[in-house]
Amino acid sequence: MTKIMVVDDEPDLVEVVKLILESDGYEVVTALSGQEALDKMEKEMPDLVLLDIIMPKMDGWEVHSRIKSNPKTHDIPVIMLTAKDQRIDKLIGLHVVRVDDYITKPFGRAELLERIKRVLQERHKVIH
Repeated sequence: MTKIMVVDDEPDLVEVVKLILESDGYEVVTALSGQEALDKMEKEMPDLVLLDIIMPKMDGWEVHSRIKSNPKTHDIPVIMLTAKDQRIDKLIGLHVVRVDDYITKPFGRAELLERIKRVLQERHKVIH
């Protein structure tokens, strides 16, 4: 079963995303902070991470950097799931930081699931 880690400091959003993903057959691991996500990362080894940018103490960019700098987790795809909807934020995410996708809040169920499937398929092609 494909495992997805959802990282966001808004518990209600985490719960909604978890319900959407579980109803589509995914196993879901959650974290309410960047540090909690990093603490769980190697143990859980998710197939994909949905990561908020704006979080207290450690933002999503720092979490992404740490995931990618760890040899055990650097191949895990990361989709930013954020309220930062300015074009420049998306360009920085996709072309400078090089996240795998960038979804802005609010988003729909179909969009979320379709983008996750696309990123997972791309990762599968790279592995095989």
